[in-house]
Amino acid sequence: MSLQVELVSPERILWSGEAEIVIARTAGGDIAFMTGHAPFVGILGVGLVRIKPTGSSTEEVAAVHGGFIEVKDNRVTVLSDVAELASQIDVERARAAQRRAEEARRASGDVDSDAAVRRAQVRLEAAGVTTGAGTH
Repeated sequence: MSLQVELVSPERILWSGEAEIVIARTAGGDIAFMTGHAPFVGILGVGLVRIKPTGSSTEEVAAVHGGFIEVKDNRVTVLSDVAELASQIDVERARAAQRRAEEARRASGDVDSDAAVRRAQVRLEAAGVTTGAGTH
């Protein structure tokens, strides 16, 4: 038996299908969901969602910038205001966003700047690019 998974943003369903495991960053830390998991509702942090499709040797990776995750009856629903599949991330655009966010953080040092840097780092991480995360 597999999990039925949907990764949804306001614009569209980014991924839908059967999976062996889903790993997501929640407010309480990373959590993995497999078949038979107890019901769960959680707040997503800024981080990666990893989906291992049933019968596949690769995984789908998405950068998620907040939202919710619900698990019930072997169904996992990920709802996020902003989410991108790794394969759809424009790496150069993400690098430029990271540079702008880091410059803004150096200039102001405010929480919004820190959050913008983290979002850019997660997008690059999803795309498989080393970001130098943790340099603040």
